[in-house]
Amino acid sequence: MADIGRRRFLGYVVAAPTLVAAAELGLAPVAVAEQPVAEAGPLLDLNDLMTAAALPTSGLIRVEINPDGTVSFALPRAEVGQGITTSTAMLIAEELSLPLDRIRVTLADARPELVFNQLTGGSNTTFATYTPIRVAAAVARLRLLAAAADELGVPAGGLALKDGRISGIDIGDLAVKAASARTRQVSVELAPRRDFTVIGRPHNRIDALDAVTGRKKFTMDLDVPDAKPTMVCRPPTINGKVGSVANLAEVRAMPGVTDVVVISTGVAVRAATFGQCVDAVRALRVSWRPGTAEGRSDESVLRALRAAELPLGLRPPTPVVEAAFTFHFRGNSALEPNCAIADVRPGRAEIWASLKSPIVAQQSIAARLGLPPGKVTVHVTEGGGSFGRKLFFDAALEAAEVSQKVGKPVRLMWHRADDSRQGRTHPMATSRVRASYLGNTVLGYQQRHTSVATDLSHGLGEIITALAARLPVGDIGFSQTFFHLSTSMPYEFGLHSQLLNETDKSFNTGSMRNVYSPDVTCARELITDQLASRMGQDPYRFRHRVLRDERSRAVLAKVAEVGAWGRSMPAGRAQGIAFHGEYKSVSAALVEIDCRPETVNRPVRDGVAGPRVTKVVFAVDVGLAVNPRGLEAQMMGGIMDGIALALTSSLHLRDGHFLEASWDNYFYTRQWNTPPELEIVVMPGTSDQPGGAGELGVAASMAAVACAYGRATGTMPTTFPINHGTLSFTPKPTVPPVPQSPTNGLSEES
Repeated sequence: MADIGRRRFLGYVVAAPTLVAAAELGLAPVAVAEQPVAEAGPLLDLNDLMTAAALPTSGLIRVEINPDGTVSFALPRAEVGQGITTSTAMLIAEELSLPLDRIRVTLADARPELVFNQLTGGSNTTFATYTPIRVAAAVARLRLLAAAADELGVPAGGLALKDGRISGIDIGDLAVKAASARTRQVSVELAPRRDFTVIGRPHNRIDALDAVTGRKKFTMDLDVPDAKPTMVCRPPTINGKVGSVANLAEVRAMPGVTDVVVISTGVAVRAATFGQCVDAVRALRVSWRPGTAEGRSDESVLRALRAAELPLGLRPPTPVVEAAFTFHFRGNSALEPNCAIADVRPGRAEIWASLKSPIVAQQSIAARLGLPPGKVTVHVTEGGGSFGRKLFFDAALEAAEVSQKVGKPVRLMWHRADDSRQGRTHPMATSRVRASYLGNTVLGYQQRHTSVATDLSHGLGEIITALAARLPVGDIGFSQTFFHLSTSMPYEFGLHSQLLNETDKSFNTGSMRNVYSPDVTCARELITDQLASRMGQDPYRFRHRVLRDERSRAVLAKVAEVGAWGRSMPAGRAQGIAFHGEYKSVSAALVEIDCRPETVNRPVRDGVAGPRVTKVVFAVDVGLAVNPRGLEAQMMGGIMDGIALALTSSLHLRDGHFLEASWDNYFYTRQWNTPPELEIVVMPGTSDQPGGAGELGVAASMAAVACAYGRATGTMPTTFPINHGTLSFTPKPTVPPVPQSPTNGLSEES
């Protein structure tokens, strides 16, 4: 592949008092002929679509050199724990030969002029911003060298920028001199890969110290004057509406309460403390109108999904492997409670929240408040996790509505029970798969994935596509586009088709981490194991034989080697192996699982133990790993997601509401199911460009756990999570919607 650093790119010096540089779309004319060799894989995927949409506004992303010698960059994405502020600082540091501690990466406010370039999702941030950020930094480097040359009276070609200094002159001292009175176009070369000293080297997160010392600021930590705690009394069933409130005046008179108002989603309470909010919410007597999922249950939704499944077609005359899989609702809550701060006054509004689609949020809030979008300022704060949840801005919208009604700033936070029961969920789905074969050859593969509708109303990050995604036909188009651009067939499985049908818009769903891929991949990999068994072949060697390209075979071979695939294991324990490719990246997982009765039935307080994954080896090739240490952390998180989706993590729907009411009875991977042995292998770089990584670890991990379970028990699992049928907790009441808080930190009894 051609080295990206040897090509010239166009950029701008932007008119400003100090040096400000930006990228331009496209290569400089002298280098257009030198193009990279195409990689194997899909011609177009979801990352390509999102990147192409963002490119026209890449010139609006700017690097600024400050007189104090620091470099500022406002990242038009949301940092929610994935480490993109660190990887972004590394890109700038590489081009400016600058220590990381002199780079200040903040999060940009909502900027409508960026159009499609402020959506965080699809593992796209580094993929889409890698070149524009480097070009902007390279333009700044060129201007600083020119300014230093002028200052010293020597040719710029003989100077070098290192550690923030040029021949003893600090870049801060050159910031004004290097600035331009008018915007000018320039062409630059990027640092060649062979000279990298920052990119590709493992680095700790730039915010790690603040995070572990409590200095890192999240939304609820911000000091916005008079923004008092606010909570909402919510309906007992999904999307119910307020009919009437019997005791408004009584609740308004409770200690600390300043305001109680009816809003579109319930009854909002503003008080001096969150404890007083909880008391007031619990005291409200509300008559509720039915919700959108009234009377629905897991069983009724599953019947509707099966009735909506697209046909697999005529059964071929050759032998087939065929199975039907069920994937239950799963919670889409982040670790940080859903929250926002709003200050709405006549003629203007100001919002603070962790938002992955802030432009849509700004435009939607403006419409709700009856204000021009330009009168609504939306500040993007750092978030404590997302998993796709923060693509939706319901807390910000609610906070704005409450603030407008009471005429005061509000600090709104959802209770854990709110997010479990009224928040976003990963849709319940079924997948029917049929694979035909003859001898040792797979002749065809058909998969029909049927799902409760996935809400993609965030569009591509701005209001036009967001509105289109909400239309009766537009939503179908968006879901089909996302499905087909994020699913592919990595194996030589003959004539294949993977089709999606979505139905039922009664639920608040979302693009939970990796969207369709974990379920689709899990079903495919289980069928792949069955095909290998029918042909009398080893599951690893069969996959290795039918994978389409060498890059994919390499990650599979690596986990087999490091994980000692095929080693002897006692009855009830087994290995599983799986592959997944997406976002121009490839991955493979090998897991070992213990399904022996003494493990499955080990006692766990208020929980289900079930099988335990005892070992995971995960290999990943993202082309170019900007920060290998950050990549390892991303894969670790994805593995925990995959284990949860396979074994324990689900919501139980009964009579129009979910039974779970907090993390204490929603069983994400707990310590008792975390593998004691975990190894991440970052493969040597195979490209000059980074692929996507944020979601990549989920699908292969879930599938490998499922395959290991099938081999350990002798029965292929078809319902996920495997422990869904066991309800290990007593559901909390739905009225009042906020459970009573424990008084001693251990007991649920007050």
